[in-house]
Amino acid sequence: MTALDVSAPTPGGTRPRDRQISQYAALTKMVQETGLMRRRYGHYWSRLVGAVLVVAGLVAAVIWIGDSWWQLAVAAVIGVVMTQIAFLGHDAAHKQIFASGKWNDWISLILANLFVGLSYGWWQGKHNRHHANPNKRGSDPDIDLPVVTFTPEQADERRGVLSNWFLKHQGWFFFPLLLIEGVDLHVTSTRRVLGREAIKRRAVEITFLAVRILGFLSLAFIVMSPGKALAFIGIELAVFGFYMGASFAPNHKGMPIVPPDMKIDFLRRQTLMSRNITGSRFVDVAMGGLNFQVEHHLFPSMPSPSLRKVAPMVREFCATHNVSYTEMSLWKSYGIVVRHLNEVGLGVRDNFTCPLVAQYR
Repeated sequence: MTALDVSAPTPGGTRPRDRQISQYAALTKMVQETGLMRRRYGHYWSRLVGAVLVVAGLVAAVIWIGDSWWQLAVAAVIGVVMTQIAFLGHDAAHKQIFASGKWNDWISLILANLFVGLSYGWWQGKHNRHHANPNKRGSDPDIDLPVVTFTPEQADERRGVLSNWFLKHQGWFFFPLLLIEGVDLHVTSTRRVLGREAIKRRAVEITFLAVRILGFLSLAFIVMSPGKALAFIGIELAVFGFYMGASFAPNHKGMPIVPPDMKIDFLRRQTLMSRNITGSRFVDVAMGGLNFQVEHHLFPSMPSPSLRKVAPMVREFCATHNVSYTEMSLWKSYGIVVRHLNEVGLGVRDNFTCPLVAQYR
């Protein structure tokens, strides 16, 4: 990347920031002309109907298997299915499924609250803040977690609360900690709905959450003995939390963290702080399309099955305009996440962030 003076006009009279804005406008026009922003109703209706049928089949399987340790295998499958349904709810929340905002909202409510057991209103507010300012200190809630620290500033603040040994090795604990992420997600979202903060359709959210959570617990304890029921619930939560966290972690963790006062145009804000994961269409399904994180952040309302098709266009555009475009394998990204977290715990500053800040302040 070349340094940009955002105040001085170019010889042609166009300020660099205006040029950057026009670059994103040009990319958007190119993408719209391909038709890739069109709704994929057949794709999404098949997934929605499939989700209902699979959940019904899993409930029937739990009842049929009865009081058996084989239920732990079913619990693991449920954890995977709940994550896939969460991906589908994510697409609806981004208005990818229907043209109607109301339809998307209700589908998100049903999928998140009634199927997965997470508050849609809580998640939407949190996720919108993330998309607006990915990896920006003080603005992105995804880098402000109570245990794991993502910036040296956080590590400095938490020394004494968290042991120095843990901070220096926190990267190795990140993935094991995801096993309890499912519990944290359910507790945090439920607390948010029951709290005093403003939330749309609070009564609907509470009703859906109550049906999902109480129904799941009742099914487990009616069909199984207490010990097996607790193990069943624990396995489902562990698989769900781990799968969710392992799918979202590669997207931004280990990418530049920017300070609160940094100003940057939309195109670079989304590309410089995002990472794509390479692989086959199996990776697309396994990660719910989140492996094309750059494209998703640039065009959040684009249907996820279209992201693979638009990626080459975005990659070429970024190369032409000297914009960083990061992509790598899943395992390499995991290694970067672990190494980054350990370095943060040691107090190491991100060498890439300093020149980045100098360019865009």
